[in-house]
Amino acid sequence: MPELPEVAGLTAFLGSQLRGAVMTQFQIVSFAVLKTADPPYSALEGRDIQGVQRHGKFISIDAGNIFLVFHLAKAGWLRYTESPTSTQLRMGKGHIAARFALTRGPEAHIGIDLTEAGTRKSLAVYVVRDPLHVPGIATLGPDPLNPSFDFETFAAILASNPHQIKGVLRNQGTIAGIGNAYSDEILHASRISPFAVAKSLDRATVQVLYGAIHTVLGAAVAEAVGKAPNELKDAKRSTMRVHGRAGQACPVCGDTVREVSFADTALQYCPTCQTKGKILADRRTSKFLK
Repeated sequence: MPELPEVAGLTAFLGSQLRGAVMTQFQIVSFAVLKTADPPYSALEGRDIQGVQRHGKFISIDAGNIFLVFHLAKAGWLRYTESPTSTQLRMGKGHIAARFALTRGPEAHIGIDLTEAGTRKSLAVYVVRDPLHVPGIATLGPDPLNPSFDFETFAAILASNPHQIKGVLRNQGTIAGIGNAYSDEILHASRISPFAVAKSLDRATVQVLYGAIHTVLGAAVAEAVGKAPNELKDAKRSTMRVHGRAGQACPVCGDTVREVSFADTALQYCPTCQTKGKILADRRTSKFLK
């Protein structure tokens, strides 16, 4: 799933390529992808692109008082080409959920496909007059890279939160943009168990965690910005220390990276770095070890 750094990279790339371009065609290919009806998506055609912004894991394209907003969900991605085809796509066929074409001058043509693999379709597209009309944006928590997200704001979020810290970091209504991969990386960098209760963390530990959020996300954003969409997935994988590396050696201590699996996801952690050597049992077969 694209998270804050990859979405920041996509936003920067699209902003540099689309600003000043004109939307010439917009096609919806998946029956389920479009979540709004007013204004109609056809209203995008003929409009100049004013800019591109990130809201958590959402991207909004400003077409002048109308915004094209999309969320790539778990298995979505964006394909960009400067040699687009004018072929009319058939509804419900293939991995393409939406396609739009733009021109930037008489000779420069741009094509963008929003794609989604797998059978569970969650990619979402909205055409709205204000990005805050998208429910997922209206309910976002603070952005961790916004200057207003200071230590005291973060400490207050955790102080009375009775949930496990892994879930708190991933909750978009609590903190925007962090998902499964970067929460694993942030907790590993902080040397905190993914199942530590948020409100149980002392102030010194919260300070370490706050620093790790900025260090991990900041480095990942720096790696992502400036890259084309087809380079971002490899860039993300190359920076991971524990996420997606179960069975491999922890690059910090050499212990084996472990995994806990759930119904539709999994987390990875290092026992030596994060749980004082204890192994967290797989929830599919037993209770968590305390």
